[in-house]
Amino acid sequence: MAENTHAHAIVVPFPVQGHIKPSLNLALKLASQGFTITFVTTHFTHQQISQAHKNSTNTNHDMFFQARNSSLDIRHVTVTDTFPLGFDRAGNQDQFWEGMLHVFPAHVDELVDQLMNSSKPRPTCLILDTFYNWGSKIANKFNLVHISFWTQSALSFTLFYHWELLKKNGHFGSPDNRTDVIDYIPGVQEIKPADLISYLQMSDTTTVAHRTCFTAFEDVRKADFILANTIQEFETDTISSIRFHQPFFYPIGPVFLTKSEQQASSALWSESDCEQWLSTKPKGSVLYASFGSYARVTRHDIAEIAYGLMQSEVNFIWVIRDDIVGAHETDFLPTEFINGIKLKDQGLLVSWCSQTEVLSNAAIGGFLTHCGWNSILESVWCEVPLLCFPIMTDQPSNRKLVVDDWRIGVNLSAAEEVSREEVSMKVRNLISGELGNELRVQIQKYKKLMENGIMEGGSSHSNWNKFIHDLQIFKK
Repeated sequence: MAENTHAHAIVVPFPVQGHIKPSLNLALKLASQGFTITFVTTHFTHQQISQAHKNSTNTNHDMFFQARNSSLDIRHVTVTDTFPLGFDRAGNQDQFWEGMLHVFPAHVDELVDQLMNSSKPRPTCLILDTFYNWGSKIANKFNLVHISFWTQSALSFTLFYHWELLKKNGHFGSPDNRTDVIDYIPGVQEIKPADLISYLQMSDTTTVAHRTCFTAFEDVRKADFILANTIQEFETDTISSIRFHQPFFYPIGPVFLTKSEQQASSALWSESDCEQWLSTKPKGSVLYASFGSYARVTRHDIAEIAYGLMQSEVNFIWVIRDDIVGAHETDFLPTEFINGIKLKDQGLLVSWCSQTEVLSNAAIGGFLTHCGWNSILESVWCEVPLLCFPIMTDQPSNRKLVVDDWRIGVNLSAAEEVSREEVSMKVRNLISGELGNELRVQIQKYKKLMENGIMEGGSSHSNWNKFIHDLQIFKK
């Protein structure tokens, strides 16, 4: 990219909430530095966002309305994900991801072609979620700088990056995967097989999810730059090892908005206002529980968690999606639980909420979480200790960081299925026991590292400035 060229970045997030949110915040961060941004969502994602905000005063459902009012040059365009709007994506995941793997890139290619011929200034960069495996092909075709955006931990990145080592040593892709500790992944002192990313614990490596991940991590090696939503001091050795293989790897996290920055919402569901209910609860007395936007939980575990929360007598807010058990599963919460918490005003059940607003409320004293990476970073920022219940994808690896390495959280259960007795005990200890106090002291240390990282001269701030400088002088 020529030094005097006005930068125009096309940003294409992976179409799930946990990836859209940090990509949106990255887009706003770039726009605040003078970049022109074209933010691309699928028609289906845009429909979800529009429906979630249908009662907003922003009648056109323009997610960047406030940003443009602040003179940021940020545009929003949509592209088909190849399926009709009424198609059940969650219920037909294999079919959906096959389309995203093989057909969706053709639609993005067509869109980029249109933008190259119609946009002023002309696009100069293509910023894609790392899980897209066609970034280098499109970037090279249109002579764009290819920037890969990794929205998870450096640990997860390096595990995917070295999946062939796991396969070679029999810890992955074998009919009987080895169960001994893994100590040969660069930058990772040791990790148990149970703490690997869920896809790397499977013996069947032929699924569409595996094919997507494998080819994506072939393509990321061809990227010109890699931005990562993590903090250098959180994962020092792992990041150093990644940089040995990928020198243009920049940990710039946390990539989420503080109150002083420009807000824009990418929520895919309507958000309930929890503030009034929280205002009636004492400081640090409420458990916040959420298992993210995507993961499914068994009926047994949902019921046991429900009874455990009720028996703990701890106040709680529980984000309980309609599809948390399955797209067509209903009545999965016990009637005794629903009636019991209403009688005592013990709990508030919501289908979705602004997680950062809830976590930053003084009444919140702990977080029962699936260990999504965004949730972990937001918890550290708000100094809320974690009760870990990993379910899928990178969550087991994130749990390792939280519980074993950083000691800012504890496991909900060591068993395959949770029990109400264990839930009740762990929740009480987290909110009002000595365990919770110890975790809060430890999490304050990581909050300080995070604050130092984003301050002028800190690691994330410096890595960001270095990325901007390197991008300005980069020649494709």
